[in-house]
Amino acid sequence: MTRAMGAAMRRIQAGNALSAFGLGFTVPYLYVYVAQVRDLGASTAGAVLAVFALAALVVLPFTGRVIDRRGPLPVLVGGAVLASVGALAMGLSGSVPTAVLSAALLGAGTAVMQPALATMIVWCSTPATRTRAFATQFFLANLGLGVGGLIGGQLVDESRPGSFLLLFCVEAAMFLVLAAVAGTVRMPRPADTGTTGTTGTTGVEASGVEASGRPGLRSMLRHRAMVQLCVLGFVVFFACYGQFESGLAAYGTEAAGIDPSTLGIALAANTAVIVIAQFVVLRLVEPLRRSRVIAAVGLIWAVAWLIAGYAGLGEGGRTMATAAFISTYALFGLGEAMLSPTVAPLVADLAPPSMIGQYNSGFALVKQLALAVGPAVGGPMGASLHGPYIVTFVLFSLSITVLALRLGRRLTPVQDRPSLLSASRVVARHTPEAAGSESPEALASPAR
Repeated sequence: MTRAMGAAMRRIQAGNALSAFGLGFTVPYLYVYVAQVRDLGASTAGAVLAVFALAALVVLPFTGRVIDRRGPLPVLVGGAVLASVGALAMGLSGSVPTAVLSAALLGAGTAVMQPALATMIVWCSTPATRTRAFATQFFLANLGLGVGGLIGGQLVDESRPGSFLLLFCVEAAMFLVLAAVAGTVRMPRPADTGTTGTTGTTGVEASGVEASGRPGLRSMLRHRAMVQLCVLGFVVFFACYGQFESGLAAYGTEAAGIDPSTLGIALAANTAVIVIAQFVVLRLVEPLRRSRVIAAVGLIWAVAWLIAGYAGLGEGGRTMATAAFISTYALFGLGEAMLSPTVAPLVADLAPPSMIGQYNSGFALVKQLALAVGPAVGGPMGASLHGPYIVTFVLFSLSITVLALRLGRRLTPVQDRPSLLSASRVVARHTPEAAGSESPEALASPAR
């Protein structure tokens, strides 16, 4: 990584952390704010949350192509400004139309920012540093959300709408800070993705993605490894993030008899595990195959769901049920810490250089779909079908393991284990004619 790339990366990560800090002020309280503080009712609050997700689904299909044509920086700045306007408007909303419109602006802006930030990280990293860069982004985002949520909880007062306006103003200001910080970044030329794209999973397949005329969604859908990764990503987000504040929360309060205040403690435990364990986990997983790490996450989450099932049985009393429920969220956090240095960098490593924005946007779209479908399916099941709910998500977690191992067969050795690239460069530098050393072409060939 060059000095310019390093300087740009530090500013990008700082802006990312500050925007997450702003989001943390409002995300836990959006439903309460609309339904109770503004007295617009539960149905309006549900509509606001639905519009927030729907806006992301509307804008993401177009975001990737704009990023690839215009660059990620103007897209990030535009998205941050749009999200800032939406946050401020939400703080001032007193009617159903203004609340819904504000949610649409906020949802669209934050959705656009995700693939733009991911593409900027790709441009400012190399295959050897990309894993650590995405892990750092995930760590800082969770730290920002956690700290913002804690501070916001101390400031908020349901009897004073002005306290919520303060939260939304802080959020709006942090988005503008992100836009300002991003505006000072001097983006380097896009770094060669190295493990990707032009060779792809099979040299013919990925070169065909770029050479198939105008790059777009159809081209990406012909990239079989990327399609498999998107299916895997949908299951990951559906079985974890899509259940946090819906099905799993409903199951905990209804089946396990967990006090609603314990949900906040469980989410705090999840964030704490990520913040504490992220770089320890990173050191352990960096030399390993990505597909094997993701497969291990499926097993860990299956155990987490079984522990949640034990909490619902209630045989150990309420204290044991509470401890088990918090442990479930903590194990999810451990799995998330393992996924952050594997999944997002893999999207970039599969993408042809001219389509990095579209690949990042496509994967973000899959995530949003999972987050929309997850609560719709998991919420009613968690509230009433307790046994089937746990069994269903144990099976979904085990399917993560199966899908990850199948994906590993389509990846090149370097895509699956980027540490091989660094090792091959060391060998090439010190023993350029060593017999039996693997050439870069061999490393770029699909695993047999």
